[in-house]
Amino acid sequence: MKIYTIGVFGSTEQQFFAKLVENKIDTFCDIRQRRGVRGSEYAFVNSNYLQHKLAEMDIKYGHIIELAPTTEIREKQKAVDLANGERKRDRTQLGHTFITEYKKHIENYDFDALVSHLDDIGANRVVFFCVEQYASACHRSIVAEELCNRYNYEVTHL
Repeated sequence: MKIYTIGVFGSTEQQFFAKLVENKIDTFCDIRQRRGVRGSEYAFVNSNYLQHKLAEMDIKYGHIIELAPTTEIREKQKAVDLANGERKRDRTQLGHTFITEYKKHIENYDFDALVSHLDDIGANRVVFFCVEQYASACHRSIVAEELCNRYNYEVTHL
């Protein structure tokens, strides 16, 4: 199995879905807490539209809410962003507090069950999705790192 991560900020609808096709993604794991984005610019990743589009592309979709950061963790990062005068959409790195708190949040997550499920459904090229443009600015990088460390999967950030 190969692991990918993808964000949406900075992409058009065409660019976003082209990355999935170009990398032959067969399974899409949405790890957002809230599966919507405000405004029309990124409406194509709002849950209903996204799921419909992925089904048309024959890409399996799953929402893994347990891997989403809690509201409290997100608020701590928001405070760091505010202190740095940085918008979420412009962030390039996660803060230390977010990383520490998020790792605590997922320390008891059953990654073995996730990998087993992905194997059972025949997943070969799995992408983990959240909104930030840069993987380093998003919890999806931590999930990918965990999968790499535990199972030695190759990880590519799209």
